[in-house]
Amino acid sequence: MTDPRTHTLEVPGCVLRYDVREAAETSTAPILLMIGSPMDASGFAALAERFQDRTVVTYDPRGVGRSERTDGAAESTPDLHADDLHRLIAALGGGPVEIFASSGGAVNALALVARHPEQVRTLVAHEPPAFQTLPDRERALAAVADIRRTYERDGFGPAMAKFIVFAGLRGEIPADFADRPVPSPAEFGLPTEDDGSRDDPLFRQNCMTCTHYAHDFGALRAAPTRIVLGVGAESEGEVANRAGAAVAERLGTKPVVFPSHHGGFADGTFGMPGDPDAFAATLRQALAEGDGSA
Repeated sequence: MTDPRTHTLEVPGCVLRYDVREAAETSTAPILLMIGSPMDASGFAALAERFQDRTVVTYDPRGVGRSERTDGAAESTPDLHADDLHRLIAALGGGPVEIFASSGGAVNALALVARHPEQVRTLVAHEPPAFQTLPDRERALAAVADIRRTYERDGFGPAMAKFIVFAGLRGEIPADFADRPVPSPAEFGLPTEDDGSRDDPLFRQNCMTCTHYAHDFGALRAAPTRIVLGVGAESEGEVANRAGAAVAERLGTKPVVFPSHHGGFADGTFGMPGDPDAFAATLRQALAEGDGSA
């Protein structure tokens, strides 16, 4: 695999930046697009290294990292991200591509497939926070709204502390979660002072629109795209894991259990380490089952 080469793509309201890692040898496999949200391309470096035989493309979603917004908008919706991805795939040759999508990126990728299924051969969507699918959806969505209010009122540290607690809860969301006191940011190594900024990509741009998004399951079930839902072995019972399983159920499939946790494809450069070797092996198997080579 070659070193990543960075390209730019002008889309309505943003200049996207994406990285292309060419396969080390000639390959007939489709491009493998790895996407997250709000995580940028750097979060997929370890996973990309484990697909030397594929051309791998990563990108920074609009308003994140190197992809500067030009529209001045405060929020980004899954439909807007899906349109960006549609234009990116067109710039790469039109597809069909294969996609590994994590977290909010999985929500955006599902929105893409509902609109442009011809561009995606296989989508592996790992733990999408599609909270509208949960039996306790009202509590989950209320918790997200409370985290957003905490951010607007108190800033990044308190909001992230509450987000960490919420994301790690096992089982249904307690009825009083939104009313609980804000955990101390210091307990999580987070800043305790409010610096006054309110431009965080997670809390400002994506958390509400992503988690509240209503997926078009009719379009997804009708799509020729093979859709695989992934859930982490170590994140069983957590809200994003439960949402991934719920999406799979709505599509009439069973989720694939991936090694490690919500970010199990990462090597620890940006947080809690996962198991990228085992994760990549499971992803490779999930993709191979779609092309008949498994």
